[in-house]
Amino acid sequence: MYAVIFTAKINEVDNAYYEMAVQLRDLAINKYGCIEFTAITEGNNEIAISYWQNEEQIAHWKNDAKHLVAQELGREKWYKSYRVQVVKIVREYDKKYNK
Repeated sequence: MYAVIFTAKINEVDNAYYEMAVQLRDLAINKYGCIEFTAITEGNNEIAISYWQNEEQIAHWKNDAKHLVAQELGREKWYKSYRVQVVKIVREYDKKYNK
């Protein structure tokens, strides 16, 4: 399993940003096989972590036409800076909570 970790310093966000985020999350999960996608914003910091079965899925997701548009908007408008890390998960520990 792999994780893509996206961290960014936000420049400015608008309604188009939020609409795009919803669309991209849907594409990642429903078209490219993303297992889980979590994003959190605090102040001007954003972190998103997505989980994938293989690197091929990640590559297809990265090169999706809508995602390419979002990447360009991110560089030009939405983010001051960002970093993307693709990591292989070699070990995982889990504790399920019963409510």
